[in-house]
Amino acid sequence: MKAAQSRQKSYEDQRRRPLEFKVGDHVFLKISPTKGVMRFGQTGKLIPRYIESCEILERVSKVAYRLALPTDLEKVHNVFHFLMLRKYVPDPSHVFTHEPLSLRNDLTYEEKPIEILDRREKRLRNKMIPMVKVLWANHLTSEATWEVEDQFKSKYPQLFA
Repeated sequence: MKAAQSRQKSYEDQRRRPLEFKVGDHVFLKISPTKGVMRFGQTGKLIPRYIESCEILERVSKVAYRLALPTDLEKVHNVFHFLMLRKYVPDPSHVFTHEPLSLRNDLTYEEKPIEILDRREKRLRNKMIPMVKVLWANHLTSEATWEVEDQFKSKYPQLFA
């Protein structure tokens, strides 16, 4: 058992990039959408979501940092593992359009559809499946996903009125 753990650790250590922050650095905080609300399409499924450029206040341990969180996240514990952080490289051309997300205490948020962009029918051998292309809140048009119309209509009937 010990040999297997050692082999797995060395395998992981070779692939993990050394990531270290200093006090005063700005980082992005990783959050994830709620699973089960809606499945994402191939383009947006595995893309990590980061919010808020937060300042590092102190290094708590070898892998944990304390952040200066904004007031809307005051109920969230402010110590995070380094894998939940991404370094922010300042660029003068960056212009942030910040729309506050309503985050839960576990740093998740609910995906909400805004509008239906397109319709089409997917043809199988002996069946036609009506599909709709949905634009989601806090996402670009290129991240719109195709959803099955019947299932989507039962969850969000207000979009079909």
